[in-house]
Amino acid sequence: MRIQLSDHFTYKRLLRFVMPSIVMMICTSVYSIVDGLFVSNFVGKTPFAAVNLIFPFLMAMGTIGFMIGIGGSAVVAITLGEGDRERANQYFSFLIYASIGLSLILSAVGLIVLRPVSVMLGAEGALLEHCVVYGRILIAGQTAFILQNVFQSFFVTAEKPGLSLKISVAAGVVNFVMDYVFIVLFGWGVAGAAWATLMGQIVGGIIPIVYFARENESLLRLIPCGFNGRVLWKTCTNGSSEMLSSLSASVVNILYNYQLIRIAGEDGVAAYGAIMYVNFIFAAIFIGYSIGSGPVIGYHYGAGNKKELKNLFGKSLAVIGIAGIALTALAELLSAPLTRVFVGYDPDLYAMTRHGFCLYALAFLLSGFNAFGSAFFTALGNGVVSAAISFMRTLVFEVAMVLYLPALLGLDGVWLALVAAEILALAVTGAFLLWGRGRYGYM
Repeated sequence: MRIQLSDHFTYKRLLRFVMPSIVMMICTSVYSIVDGLFVSNFVGKTPFAAVNLIFPFLMAMGTIGFMIGIGGSAVVAITLGEGDRERANQYFSFLIYASIGLSLILSAVGLIVLRPVSVMLGAEGALLEHCVVYGRILIAGQTAFILQNVFQSFFVTAEKPGLSLKISVAAGVVNFVMDYVFIVLFGWGVAGAAWATLMGQIVGGIIPIVYFARENESLLRLIPCGFNGRVLWKTCTNGSSEMLSSLSASVVNILYNYQLIRIAGEDGVAAYGAIMYVNFIFAAIFIGYSIGSGPVIGYHYGAGNKKELKNLFGKSLAVIGIAGIALTALAELLSAPLTRVFVGYDPDLYAMTRHGFCLYALAFLLSGFNAFGSAFFTALGNGVVSAAISFMRTLVFEVAMVLYLPALLGLDGVWLALVAAEILALAVTGAFLLWGRGRYGYM
């Protein structure tokens, strides 16, 4: 039975509705990880370090997709909740066209600054050349990556999360197969990894355009529309927290790499890269839940249904709490095999990476609450509070901890920085949730 945004959500119905978004984000994370897996095992440690070094910059460029996708889907979902489907389609269409235009501008700028940015990050010699080769290919195809991020959210708003999942799986399969062909069979090195990722992104970004441009069974369709500065501003301000979160994560990752290359050298960067790849999968579960539940929350807020809003809020906290405990336990139990997959070929690097991951994984106990808190206020249309949570969590607290804890604890301070930042962020998230209960009526 098709689940609609207007439904009453039991635990079973809520999990069924958000599960495609969770699996979709896991698939997206996995095929991003595949590059690192193939490069590390078939190309070498230096190219692997290069991919990890330039990756945060590439992700930072793609953050506009998260901003427009999550911020825009909240605007469209609230409009649907108000009963105006035609206006919702106009907003949706305009935001897709705006995403394409902005992505082309970003690609042009990115190609110009790629080499100097790589040098600024500390790359030199062979490491620098690998960064430039990998980055140049993916920056040229930035439009597909941004559209993929945008559509992940809009598919949920369109009540088609299952279709989004199928497209994400297809993109992941394409990426995996092409990684094997380009790297193992053709021997193209980091260039092969980049081309494989780009081909997966094209599947994830272009197929949705074909679907929404035609008559379909979803709530949304691409239609002709004019420029709408007010909607773009509302989308950007509302989704600024998601962009800020992703952008801050990229900045913080750069800072992590700086600290690690200073403390542990190239091995430190490689170890962090392996930890982050595993972290992508675990974090994807919380991000996927937020993407999947956001349009439902926005719809019921727009419809003025406070009873269902309370229901969704309470059940979400319970689900996230249980998931946090389960994921932390799973991460600790699987630390050895997960680490071995990436760096098992080097005993010293393996030992460093596994120890670091066991400390880093403690953050999963709390990170889900902070991620949901920010996304919850985005779904309610309050981008200011959402951005404040993201700003404090992903930039202020984590930057402070990455700078301070290594001076106190050495290399362990780097691995524990996220744990300390999530503890501080939870206090901020809790304070805002208590503040908003009277205004929005979700408690």
